[in-house]
Amino acid sequence: MTATQRIDFINIGLLFFSCLMAFVVPFELFLFAYGVLGPLHYLTEISWLHDKNYFSKDRRDIILLVVISFILTLVNLKGYIGLDSLELDSTFVNAIIFIAFGSSLVFAFIKNKMIKIIGVAIVILLSAISERYMLFFSVFLPTLVHVFLFTSLFMLYGALKSRSVPGYLSVGLHLLLPFALFYLFPNQPFVAVTEYGKTAYKEFQGLNAIIINLLNTSQPGDGDMIQRIYHSNMGIAIMRFIAFAYTYHYLNWFSKTKVIRWHEIPKSRSILIAVLWIISVSLYLIDYSLGFKWLFLLSFMHVMLEFPLNFVSIAGIFRSLSGIGLKPRTT
Repeated sequence: MTATQRIDFINIGLLFFSCLMAFVVPFELFLFAYGVLGPLHYLTEISWLHDKNYFSKDRRDIILLVVISFILTLVNLKGYIGLDSLELDSTFVNAIIFIAFGSSLVFAFIKNKMIKIIGVAIVILLSAISERYMLFFSVFLPTLVHVFLFTSLFMLYGALKSRSVPGYLSVGLHLLLPFALFYLFPNQPFVAVTEYGKTAYKEFQGLNAIIINLLNTSQPGDGDMIQRIYHSNMGIAIMRFIAFAYTYHYLNWFSKTKVIRWHEIPKSRSILIAVLWIISVSLYLIDYSLGFKWLFLLSFMHVMLEFPLNFVSIAGIFRSLSGIGLKPRTT
């Protein structure tokens, strides 16, 4: 058995572990994963992406993605930092996320500066139509698409490169287990959400409300949305999936340490990451809402900076399956 196959079997175990825990304590599992595993994931992945030139043809390309991350942070936290007068609506937020995502496609494959500028300009012009896909770009892309769909794509890309049977199995399980979370034990909450869980999860419950309304159009509106999020069969099933997706997303990253070697960094950077992680977890323990606000920039930035890698992985999958395609830089 190769080292890659051993890691793939570990990931199969982590998939079942994440699924089991999501069945039993979905809200508290998410809060633990997001507050403890999340900050370490953001810090170590940004560090690794930095050493890989962010999978862009020019490291300076990511300046745009960083600026957009700062803007999104200001917009989302404006009420807490005295910028209530800042009039930027959801259409604006959707447009700049679209610009970040579309520009990353240009950054991943275009080296010529003039063509790159033209490409980004075209993306900015196209952002005018992004409002039609507002739920995708402003709600699902930074959340479930990032932690679930892109994770599946990374896993598939790795399995195709290694030709690992357990790797293919882990991809299949990652896609199939959510069906179990939705359809098994629909009337059994196992462990009910605690009052602390409800209070801490209030920063995230908007995502659940949107999914509930999308899946249950016969009962639109949010008059009883809190009850539906935390106590209805549909609400619990949705939370199981969210908890599973986030928890495994983080665990998968840490399980691949020896493969992608994100831990091989200067000692000074390791100390900085450790200190920031401890501070972040401490803030979550003191006040979960405070920890969320403290890490909002880092959380969004790691999503933005990963966009070029997302396109590189998709191109790699097509190249592996067809033998043709774009050839992005991978080092």
